[in-house]
Amino acid sequence: MKYAVISTGGKQYLVTEGQTISTEKIEVEKNKPVEFDEVLLLVNEEKVSIGQPTLNVRVVGKVVDQVRNKKISVFKYKAKTGYHKKIGHRQNLTKVLIEKIGESSEARGRKQEN
Repeated sequence: MKYAVISTGGKQYLVTEGQTISTEKIEVEKNKPVEFDEVLLLVNEEKVSIGQPTLNVRVVGKVVDQVRNKKISVFKYKAKTGYHKKIGHRQNLTKVLIEKIGESSEARGRKQEN
């Protein structure tokens, strides 16, 4: 089993190949590839690699969809003053299908130069 911990949008996600995750909005079009360079932990069969702070590895995925999360209601109230205010918020999300874990960032740079 191969899995990694990546950081994106100020949050950390435990991902495996073939998994779909919902992250904070990423400005990438639908069905386009996206790369996560901030890999904090990589587990490959029996070997565990821990980044200090990150590893020289990337996780490649494909944007499945750009969606919005369900609406949350925020109600502000102050007692005895008659103040109350109700507002709502819907967070923009990006659904990403993780395709490949563990290619070195340096190897990718050499491929692009040639």
